[in-house]
Amino acid sequence: MVTRQWTFITTHALVLLAVERQPSASVRELVEVVGVKDRQLRRVLADLEAEGYITRQRNIGRQNYYTVHRDRPMRHSSFMGQRIGNLISVFNGEGEPPRIAAATG
Repeated sequence: MVTRQWTFITTHALVLLAVERQPSASVRELVEVVGVKDRQLRRVLADLEAEGYITRQRNIGRQNYYTVHRDRPMRHSSFMGQRIGNLISVFNGEGEPPRIAAATG
């Protein structure tokens, strides 16, 4: 029997956390930390940047510096009104977990 590989945290969250912790990390360094292929990491960075969760500033040469915008909203309906900064704080051991909203319907 083949068991599927899965995790509780999405790749987008893992990349966001890695960028928060190492804002000047190269793509290669982020690939190693997150454990995904280069192409997937670049796609996730593009998603996060397009939605305003991070901004990328190109420094001298080929190095990037990323800024995470902690005030951006969580994307799941169960966490409406919560900010990604809450999630980041929990994973950094700094705060309380985001509240889960009651289901409607």
